[in-house]
Amino acid sequence: MTKKTSKASSDNKMIAVLSYIGILVLIPLLAAKDDEFAQFHAKQGLVLFLAALAVGLVGMIPVLGWLVAFFGGIGCLVLSVMGIINVVNGERKQLPLVGQFADKFNI
Repeated sequence: MTKKTSKASSDNKMIAVLSYIGILVLIPLLAAKDDEFAQFHAKQGLVLFLAALAVGLVGMIPVLGWLVAFFGGIGCLVLSVMGIINVVNGERKQLPLVGQFADKFNI
């Protein structure tokens, strides 16, 4: 599901980029409630942030948890970069694994 948005202004893009930078996901969630583009990316960023928290919790388990946390952390980082690239390109593109859960949020 790729949609180019013609009205994704540079302000909208800057706010939407914050969606993929950890706890900063709260800024577009709260400050850009009327902007569909920012909300689309904020929902994905929220799911990604929750996944990163879960990976961090699993990382507290010795040995096996450390391995899962290492690879999970790399996966979260890669998804964050993909999300930021989508924002910069003005695309509303679902991220792998994350996008399907983000659609279920009704914020």
